Amino acid sequence: MDRKTVSIFKAMELVAVSRRTIYNWLQLGKVEYVRTAGGRVRIFVDTLFKPADSPPGTRPPTPPFAATPPTEPAPDAPVRLD
Repeated sequence: MDRKTVSIFKAMELVAVSRRTIYNWLQLGKVEYVRTAGGRVRIFVDTLFKPADSPPGTRPPTPPFAATPPTEPAPDAPVRLD
């Protein structure tokens, strides 16, 4: 199973937090990520929306508008190749 990844900017939009917060989460291990061959950071979407039963302090807050993580882009959405 392939896990969906997003850029830092897209992660900021999905959970409505600042770039600094995303970097803090990366440093604290609150979200999982990979580095591309070019050195860019890609964040696993499923770690942005951890289940509510995760231990306290290990789960990023979920904004009210993002009750469920995004799944697949709309069929007519443009495809970005980073």
